[in-house]
Amino acid sequence: MTGKDKLPKYQLYVHPLDLRELKKDIWNEEPVPGQLTINKRKFDVDIVYRGSHIRKFAKKSYNVSFYKPSNYQGKKEIHLNAEYKDPSMIRNKLSLDFFSDIGVLSPESQFIFLQLNGRKEGIYLELESVDENFLKKRGLPNGSIFYAVDGDANFSLLSDLDEETKKSLLLGYERKCGNKSDDYHLQQFIFVINTLLKQEFEKEIIHHLDVEKYLRWLAGVVLTQNYDGFVHNYALYRNGDTGLFEIIPWDYDATWGRDVNGKYMEEDYVRIEGYNTLTARLLDVTAFRKKYRSMLAEFLTNQYTVDYLRPKIEYLFQLIEPYIPMDPYKKDDLEKFKEEPNLILEFIHLRNQYLISKLKSLD
Repeated sequence: MTGKDKLPKYQLYVHPLDLRELKKDIWNEEPVPGQLTINKRKFDVDIVYRGSHIRKFAKKSYNVSFYKPSNYQGKKEIHLNAEYKDPSMIRNKLSLDFFSDIGVLSPESQFIFLQLNGRKEGIYLELESVDENFLKKRGLPNGSIFYAVDGDANFSLLSDLDEETKKSLLLGYERKCGNKSDDYHLQQFIFVINTLLKQEFEKEIIHHLDVEKYLRWLAGVVLTQNYDGFVHNYALYRNGDTGLFEIIPWDYDATWGRDVNGKYMEEDYVRIEGYNTLTARLLDVTAFRKKYRSMLAEFLTNQYTVDYLRPKIEYLFQLIEPYIPMDPYKKDDLEKFKEEPNLILEFIHLRNQYLISKLKSLD
């Protein structure tokens, strides 16, 4: 890989009247029609803003659905993330690639350069949608997929938003794949997490959750220090063959030493045990906690090191640096952008040392 690689150019056209309609209400979930040109191929698409708080930013993020042709490279929809608050713009991709490196199901992503009605919108991260095509591409069994859409996806009976008892165990989730009968399995899963005594829980949870894959994911959240990742920023996939839930990361820009507003986070901000009800219950079981400790120790020696991550970080910076001056929302922050590689690498060094010092707490 070399920094001389070029970003694909995506040219999006939306009729001015439709664009005005889109801008009129940033919270509107009704898409507007458009045309997307990629490598001289034209696609009829539907466009809508994506995200929650990020919709308020000057540089918008988009959800693009293909309908003529009905897919692009096997994808029926893609997400274009502005990465507006991340001075490096690489944290999301670096995180998702890191999850893949440690054996966690993770969306693919690539940087692209977007033009809207001929105007440069700048660098975007194209994210693969976690849906039936995500499963098909990886040769995985069909199954249901639920998106964690807010803090109520905390694996608890209590709301993360107001600490009141939830009116439904489905609060915080949006079913992306599957049918209404699949809701029962998710409700049963959350019920088991919250109602069984310790001994019963240890025996029963393995019939609902792929524990090893969850612990790998937990290690990834802790290592990248995504504070929101424990009750948000994930999808649940119930494997149709095993009947077990697996967890998939999503939206990881607030990582590697910066929070959702782009402010610096100290390396000890997220504890080694992580958060949420399911995590607490799993780590209360000796066998699971020892497995988690072993995974962390392995990752802290191999994948989560400055030596391992430095070439990946440098490649991503070299890839997008030539495009920063062409991004109307980032061109004035070039000097800050150039400082980010050292900041991320220093954070990795400090976080690695901090977590190694806390491994004994998992004994």
